[in-house]
Amino acid sequence: IMVSELLLCLSVGCAAALKPTCLSAQFRRPGDYILGGLFPFGKDMVNLTAHLEPTLVVCERLFTDGLIWALGMRFAIDEINNSTSLLPGVTLGYDMYDTCFEPLLALQPSLLFLTRNGTTGIGILSNYTDYQARVTAVIGPHNSDLCLVTAKLFSSFLIPQVSYAASSETLSNTELYPSFYRTVPSDKNLVEAVVLLLNRFGWNWIATIASDDEYGQGAQAFFLSIAGNNNICIAFEGLIPADLSEPNVKTQLEDTVNLIKKTKVNIVVLFSFGMSAKALLEQSIRMRLSKKVWIGTEAWMMSDIAASIPNIQSIGTVLGFIMKTGSIPGFQKYVADLFTSVQQEEFCQESREFSRLMNADVLDTHCKQCDHISLGDISPMLSLFEVQPVYVAVYSVAYALHRALGCTPRACPKAPIRSWQLLHFMNTFPFEVNGQSFKFDQSHSTNTGYKLIFWSWKNDTLTYLPVGDYEQSLYINESQIRFHTADHKEPTSECFTHCKPGQFRWIKGFHLCCYDCTDCPENTFWSSEDSSSCTACPQHQWAPARSTRCHERSERFLFWDEPLAIALLTLMSITIFLTCLAGLLFVKNLQTPLVQAAGGERALFALLSLLLLSLSCCLYVGKPSEHLCAMQGTVHALCLNGCFSTFLLKSLEITLVTEFPRCAPTLLCWVTHRRSWLLVALCLLTECLLCFCHLHLGPDYLVADYKSLPTEVLLVCNTKSWGAFALLHGPNSCLALMCLLCTFMVQTSGKKYNVARGITFATLIYFIIWIFFIALFATLRTVLRAVTQIGTILATSLGILGTYYIPKCYIMVFKPEMNTVDYFQNSTEEEPEEDSV
Repeated sequence: IMVSELLLCLSVGCAAALKPTCLSAQFRRPGDYILGGLFPFGKDMVNLTAHLEPTLVVCERLFTDGLIWALGMRFAIDEINNSTSLLPGVTLGYDMYDTCFEPLLALQPSLLFLTRNGTTGIGILSNYTDYQARVTAVIGPHNSDLCLVTAKLFSSFLIPQVSYAASSETLSNTELYPSFYRTVPSDKNLVEAVVLLLNRFGWNWIATIASDDEYGQGAQAFFLSIAGNNNICIAFEGLIPADLSEPNVKTQLEDTVNLIKKTKVNIVVLFSFGMSAKALLEQSIRMRLSKKVWIGTEAWMMSDIAASIPNIQSIGTVLGFIMKTGSIPGFQKYVADLFTSVQQEEFCQESREFSRLMNADVLDTHCKQCDHISLGDISPMLSLFEVQPVYVAVYSVAYALHRALGCTPRACPKAPIRSWQLLHFMNTFPFEVNGQSFKFDQSHSTNTGYKLIFWSWKNDTLTYLPVGDYEQSLYINESQIRFHTADHKEPTSECFTHCKPGQFRWIKGFHLCCYDCTDCPENTFWSSEDSSSCTACPQHQWAPARSTRCHERSERFLFWDEPLAIALLTLMSITIFLTCLAGLLFVKNLQTPLVQAAGGERALFALLSLLLLSLSCCLYVGKPSEHLCAMQGTVHALCLNGCFSTFLLKSLEITLVTEFPRCAPTLLCWVTHRRSWLLVALCLLTECLLCFCHLHLGPDYLVADYKSLPTEVLLVCNTKSWGAFALLHGPNSCLALMCLLCTFMVQTSGKKYNVARGITFATLIYFIIWIFFIALFATLRTVLRAVTQIGTILATSLGILGTYYIPKCYIMVFKPEMNTVDYFQNSTEEEPEEDSV
């Protein structure tokens, strides 16, 4: 009978391809009670990344499986409407939409189904007891990912939703999804069958791979949770991309195949849909993976997508479970008759009239591609494709409606029925379809059992050979299974491997045999053979990754002989040379007007302070100690204070002469003559007291840092208290600020030397250098901390020399004719307005 129906299908299929048909108009029909349908008519969404406006998204190619499922729903509804006993006097209508494998498209018709009957709006109510939605129940969608999105939506309105393919165990939670049902078993039943199969053959060292989606991850997670309790060790668990358009798909597949090779497993359990499974199997063939036993599921092993891969026989043995389903009498003839009818104009006109009655302009996501498909395109799949789950899903709603309406064998009252009223009858009562009894269990699933299928090859022809079944227990006819090994005997799976030196056993699960060999991380070492952990090195030692012993850490600080230190010391020598040269010139010309205008003996004292400041760079090179750390800051602050205190005297002199000429004769003796040394001494004494406070409150201290460098211990002087640091260096900043305020506005005639300008530039450079210094010093934790301090000292010294002393040295050496009383005498006095520049 089946062969004759196929021949009939093929005989009328060619004509359908000649011109467009009206098949797309066959997926909506009015009725007393409407059933919504969600089916994957299409696949490959067009340019989803560029979807920047909430416009309708369309799919590029027809997905034949979805079309056959939709035809199965239409067939079941037509059969029920023609029945004289199930819903006599009542008609079921249907409204089917495309989900295109995408939540985005599944949500749009789902929201339409929830609209108030006769309108396009969803009522926002506190109580939905009397709410009448557009549809009475929903059939679909097929995918667990989509069901997780739509199930919460329909459950909030308690509208029955019956999926015909979603098997995720997550959907078994009736508290989260109280109105979700399915006519297929959950993954829990499938996984239990796979575990029994593995135990039957003694395979306890396996790999498990899943597609990166809700179906694959959910099934794999449940499998892992029960495998350990059944003495099954997982060599590794992997994920393969569900979206094959991702850029790193090839790399992920290669890594997965390499892991299969590395672990040397002979058994691979694959939870995946057809396209992802095809990608993995193709990659296995390209990389010449040795023959394995692949344990599959209906999602890929019954699909022609995987079976049509070139040289697929080379992958080894394929065993797997598919759901037990019965045939649907008359379905193939029904499809053939429908394809004949959709080419007739009268039938198409009637179909379009029915569509208009359903308010077709609301959402147009039906199967547009269906108008260009012929019966010949789908007829090869009609005999293999499992339509019963969709068929049973429609009948489950019809039986619930029959009981809710209180139908008799002769008639059903056309009473208003709310969707939530069907749930009680779906939960409680069994129903019969084609002589087979069905009932939803506590998790709203139907468990019809599984058949164990073996891929049997004969002359390059694939046959799906049933070799066992599973309901409460597993039966296998082992004589029919011919493993694709050299001797056709079943392969073994050894749960054992040796780790290499420097690796430890990373135990997975609850069994010692289930582990990966993992390299010991840095600063740990391998202590014993087949150890389950690595031993941490002591703090003063280190170890590279995958090491068998620890090594002593070397000390790290700024060494005298390293290139960076030599460069800094060379720069220090140049600075000292320039300072000494400037000092010699100032001593030689001490009584000249230029030197006297620069400060005379006080200028020499400032040069001595800069010399000592430059020499203090040596405190930062070499191995630090507690005493050196404490000395560094105090020496720096004192030397700089000696320089700025002399600048302060000159700045005050300039201010008195230019801003307070009446007070100048009285006060100048305190800043120009011998009394000025009292002010210098006072500044130094104040700084000494603050240095003492700094040493008492929180001096810099030596830190042995074992974390910043991987193989060395960093010896660095650390700041104990930033408050003490500010107390130490704050007075110098105050002196520099006072000098700047006293000199930056002073103007001098072009005929006179401007002493104030040199002090202004020197203090500005000091502030700029210290802004950068504080920012770096507060964050650095390496030898660059010492480098920063040396650089700051040398930059400050060179800045003061370059702005204040070197210009004067230039005049003394190259322009001696300018070193006259006329040019420097009263150079700080305020000039008349007409002489100012």
